[in-house]
Amino acid sequence: MTLTEKIRAQAGELGFGLVGFAPADPLEGAAYYARWVALGYAGQMGYLERNAQKRADPRQVLPGARSVVCVGMQYFQGAAPKTDALAGRVSCYARGEDYHGLVEGRLGQLLEFIRAEAGQEVAGRAYVDTGPVLERELARRAGLGWWGKNTCLIAGKAGSYFFLGELLLDLELEYDQPATDHCGTCTRCLDACPTRAFPEPYVLDARRCISYLNIELKGIIPRDLRPGMGDWIFGCDICQEVCPWNRKVAPAVEPGFRARPGMETPSLPELLALGPEEFAARFCHSPLKRVKRRGLLRNAAVALGNSGDQRAVPPLVEALVDEEPLVRAHAAWALGRLGGEEARAALQAALATETDTQVQGELNQALAAESTSE
Repeated sequence: MTLTEKIRAQAGELGFGLVGFAPADPLEGAAYYARWVALGYAGQMGYLERNAQKRADPRQVLPGARSVVCVGMQYFQGAAPKTDALAGRVSCYARGEDYHGLVEGRLGQLLEFIRAEAGQEVAGRAYVDTGPVLERELARRAGLGWWGKNTCLIAGKAGSYFFLGELLLDLELEYDQPATDHCGTCTRCLDACPTRAFPEPYVLDARRCISYLNIELKGIIPRDLRPGMGDWIFGCDICQEVCPWNRKVAPAVEPGFRARPGMETPSLPELLALGPEEFAARFCHSPLKRVKRRGLLRNAAVALGNSGDQRAVPPLVEALVDEEPLVRAHAAWALGRLGGEEARAALQAALATETDTQVQGELNQALAAESTSE
């Protein structure tokens, strides 16, 4: 076996269902990426604007880099049917253990294997959804899959439910052929997006993406986009769920990605009632800790407002006195959306004592919306 074949086999043993090899040459996709950032589609993700030269050329990241080992680890856990209108949805990838440490640890093991097998000093650097690397472009070049119209990487029969990782090496390896596009005339992902986040095929305006709104956006969610968020409180899988290439994807075997209890369709009233210590304990080692308590409760309030269920009113009334203005603001919007005498009375009482100007604005808007709906 060649060294490349040995690496491929070992990567499979480590749980990487997708493995490919690409030269560490400058990336043609860097120009597209620069245009995407210039158009403002990255929103508040300022970190995506940094290190443009490194993103364009892997050799700027690892001096002397000659090859990139690209891997993918499947995380699909099957559908999560919802039986209660007061439950939220969490993106499939986030229901289990935080993937960053798990995948990066396996890449570290793979790097040690390569060093042992190469019989020489090997410089290497691993990345998992971090750092100045254009991972989807590298994965496409390595033959893992093609850039879909929903901007996810699609790996044929393996679908798109997988995490990407990269190993930059100063070794010469055998390279795979770049993947070709197989989206054809299909537009199901574009048509299904409730917030119209795709201005054109293969282009995502992150500012309108549900996953951006409930994860990356740290402040107030634009009012006009809140209804389209539905019951998604962390991430969104809609454009993957409707993709024909995901119809027959098998559940992942990695134990770390199995859903934690209560994470598939968590109770929204329970989330709104979480104090800081309870939040920290419940979401330790979970991707959801990234949005912090105020972000998750903000998202839960929006989802309750979209539920159309009057049972959501009492927990939202309680949220009007939360310590975080961000939570109070979105609870006010949700109560205005649900309407009713109890909601109106709570909004009026909160307005009489509220001191935060943004929350006051949301309370006034909610009362106006509630009055209009009568």
